[in-house]
Amino acid sequence: MTAPEENEPREQPLLRVVKGDPDDFQLAALTAVVAGLAAAVPVADDEPKRRSEWANHARRVRRPLQHGPGAWRASGFPG
Repeated sequence: MTAPEENEPREQPLLRVVKGDPDDFQLAALTAVVAGLAAAVPVADDEPKRRSEWANHARRVRRPLQHGPGAWRASGFPG
């Protein structure tokens, strides 16, 4: 292996013990918990979620009712 050059950024450790002296089993358990929590975070999608057509505000707007013969029957038809 070669020594890292001064230009390259150094990798930061995943965890750092600030206080205490944990043994290898305690560090392994802590690392497993942190890795599990990191994997449980949902990844944001690039696409926005599709809204249900029932929540569409345009469905509340209807076209005006037509006047004349058969208008009462046409008022019950969709679209």
